[in-house]
Amino acid sequence: MSGIHLLDISFTNQGQREAITPVLLQDEQETILVDCGYPDFVPLLAEAVGRIGLTLAAVTKLMVTHHDIDHMGSLAALKRMYPKVAIIAHEAEVPYIEGTIKSLRQQQAEATLDAQPEEGKGQVEPFIRFLQSMETVKVDQKVTHGDKLPWCGGIEVIHTPGHMPGHLSLYLAGTKTLITGDAVVIENGKLAIANPQYTLDLDAAIRSLHRLLDYDFEQIVCYHGGLFVGDGRKALHELIQAYKKR
Repeated sequence: MSGIHLLDISFTNQGQREAITPVLLQDEQETILVDCGYPDFVPLLAEAVGRIGLTLAAVTKLMVTHHDIDHMGSLAALKRMYPKVAIIAHEAEVPYIEGTIKSLRQQQAEATLDAQPEEGKGQVEPFIRFLQSMETVKVDQKVTHGDKLPWCGGIEVIHTPGHMPGHLSLYLAGTKTLITGDAVVIENGKLAIANPQYTLDLDAAIRSLHRLLDYDFEQIVCYHGGLFVGDGRKALHELIQAYKKR
């Protein structure tokens, strides 16, 4: 995929091996990072970028699909290191990224705390503290659905709410590629809704799948799972149908 680099990052989280796939987009003027991992992931990002012969200092813009900690956890650290990097996010996510409103994921976890048995609280409370530790950062550019950004062959912003209200995906017209963040993920080789039990609005998430089908795409890149292998359009239809039957 010319001008698109998948930054496959593997790591251990609470004893389990996990992986994420931030994306780096390039043209003659811009180097754009899409999402940046958990807190303290700058060394892992630097290593992944180094494998394609670049450095993080080359990044000019950083697009955030949504404010979950595994997508923006290293955002503030990167901005401190490279203050000229422009942070871009959907307008509905800006208050949470900037910290003027408490993280919706934190609100969700706190709302479930009282209903937890004591052993459950022992898991939820550390997660809340982890979310509270996330640094916030000022957004330099707000975008909304349908915005067409003149970089890397053309980037169209797709508002794909559900997982989060301001979740965005990206359509790269030049390569007919969808970058879906957590709108869809890959599980066991198939497309799936990311953590449906924690998705803030599952009905909206399904409508967002329909919205993705409006685009003339040939490739799907998921933050959790990387490049989808197979017929992505057919797989999206099958995922929608699976939820219709529930």
